[in-house]
Amino acid sequence: MVGAKRSIKNVTDNEEENLSVPPGFVSLTSLTLKKIVTDPNSATERDREPGLVGVPLRNSDLESFKMSLLQRPWISHGQFEHVRHQDDSAQIGNNLVKVPVGAPRPKGVIRGCENCHDCVKVTARWHPEDSYLPPLDDAPVFRPTEEEFRDTLKYIANIRPRAENYGICRIVPPPSWRPPCLLENKEIWEASKFSSHVQKIDRLQKLFSKRKGSRLHEKIETEMPKDAKTGKLDSSNECDGDSEEDKALDLVSNFESGPEFTLKSFKKYSDEFKVQYFRENDTVAATGPKRSEPLIARVESEYWRIVEKPSEEMEVLFGTEVANQTIASGFPVAATPAKGTGKYSEYVKSGWNLNNTAELYGSLLPFGCYSSSTVSVPQIFIGMCFASQCWRNEDHHLYSLSYMHMGSPKVWYSIPGKCFFKFAKVVKKWFPKLSKHPELLHEHVAQMSPSMLIAEGIPVFRCLQNPFEYVVTFPGAYHSEFSCGFNCSEAVCFAPIDWLPHGQNIIEHYAGYGFKTLLSHDKLLLGAAKEAVTYMWDSLTNKSSNSKIQFWRSACGADGTFTRLMKLRVENESIRRKHLCNMPMSRSLGEVDDATKRECCICLYDLYLSAVVCSCSPNRYSCPRHVKHHCSCGWTAKEFLFRYKIDELELLVEALKGNMKAIYSWAKNIQKLATSDKDHTRNNPNATSLCESNGLAA
Repeated sequence: MVGAKRSIKNVTDNEEENLSVPPGFVSLTSLTLKKIVTDPNSATERDREPGLVGVPLRNSDLESFKMSLLQRPWISHGQFEHVRHQDDSAQIGNNLVKVPVGAPRPKGVIRGCENCHDCVKVTARWHPEDSYLPPLDDAPVFRPTEEEFRDTLKYIANIRPRAENYGICRIVPPPSWRPPCLLENKEIWEASKFSSHVQKIDRLQKLFSKRKGSRLHEKIETEMPKDAKTGKLDSSNECDGDSEEDKALDLVSNFESGPEFTLKSFKKYSDEFKVQYFRENDTVAATGPKRSEPLIARVESEYWRIVEKPSEEMEVLFGTEVANQTIASGFPVAATPAKGTGKYSEYVKSGWNLNNTAELYGSLLPFGCYSSSTVSVPQIFIGMCFASQCWRNEDHHLYSLSYMHMGSPKVWYSIPGKCFFKFAKVVKKWFPKLSKHPELLHEHVAQMSPSMLIAEGIPVFRCLQNPFEYVVTFPGAYHSEFSCGFNCSEAVCFAPIDWLPHGQNIIEHYAGYGFKTLLSHDKLLLGAAKEAVTYMWDSLTNKSSNSKIQFWRSACGADGTFTRLMKLRVENESIRRKHLCNMPMSRSLGEVDDATKRECCICLYDLYLSAVVCSCSPNRYSCPRHVKHHCSCGWTAKEFLFRYKIDELELLVEALKGNMKAIYSWAKNIQKLATSDKDHTRNNPNATSLCESNGLAA
């Protein structure tokens, strides 16, 4: 006790002001702060703080007093926080600008002028005193060797058990991996233009609907309740009936069109924005010498300050899905001029070249794509400081692989796929209107703070992507990201065997919400199954073995992942067809219609396996589940269409299990593969030994 007294005596007044309360001495009754006014003559008795009546406070004294109160945990700061963060004032430069209650925020960015459209003047400034960095665990980082890096899908499969629980991971290629970036070619860098989009960072906590093609989507734009962090929601935000807004079928987008840029001009615009925003005083000109880059932590903490506590309107620009425009992939391809085909042939053929990833052997995505599908086409993202992509997951819960060609780092956040439904529940809590619009959870949602999600028990992980590095997102994982400055990245989806359970589950959800699918899951399953049987038959007839045969052997068999999923899908289809196969009229779709995409007029389910059509509307189809909703015509007017009979699909499942008789029957009678009687295993006295030597069941 004597030592304690001595140490207290040596503490200065300022140090003593910030001392925390010893354990056991905290008051159980919180004090509530009252409003402190700088002019005592204008204050009523209830506004005056005892002991401060008649004592005018300077602004500096007032701020010092407020900061000292924050160090006292026995005081309830609810009202004080309101005074501090919602006092309707915004700091711009060194001036304090008063903003009336309810008035729009002052513009922080002025884009374009009389002389040019691509200049920028930034009046907003960095607020380090209000910035904060969410405390997050980092996602795993993998550094493959030259040998491990050769097989793309095999390497990702090997790291999946360690990375999937994070929802995301970073892959740093070997030092020798430096593919040329075609975006830097002069004809692209200086001449090719792309259309930019405007993004309002200060409004990212609003919820927008962006997905196209959904019949059930309704126009909705709602803002997160201000007290969502505490979990106390205002019931006034609930919908009390179907308003005109709720009935509308128009979509709301958080992207508005911006000016056209070349990559060179966009980099200039982005660099000027960043220099102006993070400058420390107004004497530094935007066109002055290049200043040192702010630390990533500073950019990240300021980003969340703008999202959660904006003081100005903050507009940034970005380009997305520009691969469909004049700017193509940054990787060299076979059709690239001589510079990209001879010297860089290694990169042209590599599986890490995103033009090849979706179609690598082992990715099932090509089997499910129609000619009009773009889901397997790489997309380019051109970003600037604070440009964001809000929380989302990939269509059909596919894997995604992203590569950064150049520029400043990008900060990613991820939620593991196992928390998909928990995340949906929390978003519904924060956005009460989603109780009527649950389909919006499968697309872009608001840019919610990781700290808010962690407070709800949802794990969030951080991943920093630098140039020349890859980021993998796993099936069902919600993820978001923002750029720390000008950068160009490219991403594509792919679908290995272990994705199949995720893909099968999500299409059922899509049908429930009336989503238009981007690929046919049934077409994918049937196409992959037929190829598997083809290679099984080849291994039997020619007694051959190669990497493709080994691949299908590992995926099929009685206990194989692919076999089990195919069997489950056939069982479900059998239940749905139970009362339809006895229709007066039915016919096979046949292979001639293999490329024709049909969708249910009710739920937009892809009708690759079966469909129902009525004579009253020959171009309108329904799935087996919605036959009664198709039209009011009688049963005899409808016709059942099918690609394969159930007994044929069951034969295919047996073939995948490895039954040699089923393999032969499917290959000869259904798939029409080249066969002969001498290959007929039923007449082969050595059928059993042949079966065992090939790892199949007789």
